[in-house]
Amino acid sequence: MEENKETVFIWPVRIYFEDTDTGGIVFYANYLKFFERARTEWLRHLGIGQQVLAQTEELMFVVKNTSIDYHAAAKLDDELAISVTVEKIGGASVQFAQQAWRINKGEPVLICSGKVLVACVDTYSLRPKAMPQLLHAKLLTGLHAN
Repeated sequence: MEENKETVFIWPVRIYFEDTDTGGIVFYANYLKFFERARTEWLRHLGIGQQVLAQTEELMFVVKNTSIDYHAAAKLDDELAISVTVEKIGGASVQFAQQAWRINKGEPVLICSGKVLVACVDTYSLRPKAMPQLLHAKLLTGLHAN
């Protein structure tokens, strides 16, 4: 696996009422949704469409493992910056480090951090499938292009 810890892609997220629980705090599971959106936008930034991959290459990315730490609370109307850092790219997987930062109230505050391991699988069998060389090369290029 090729390693990288320097390149970061940032995607903004505004907190809406639907993102919060009854206490007005962002519901913990929603950070996984925010992380997913940021990874998807990173792929779009690289010119990689997930639906196109499924149709033309018969492959898709699925989350294999996550671990998340919560550091502070985000609330309604907060503006967050969701970061995507690729740590490792293998033949059929990508390891991400992701963070959510509150950015609209003075100094940035780390809200949540986590690791997400994404596997490349065949769209029909859902078995692991090696990434085509062109896709792998684009992901490697994306490590240094942001």
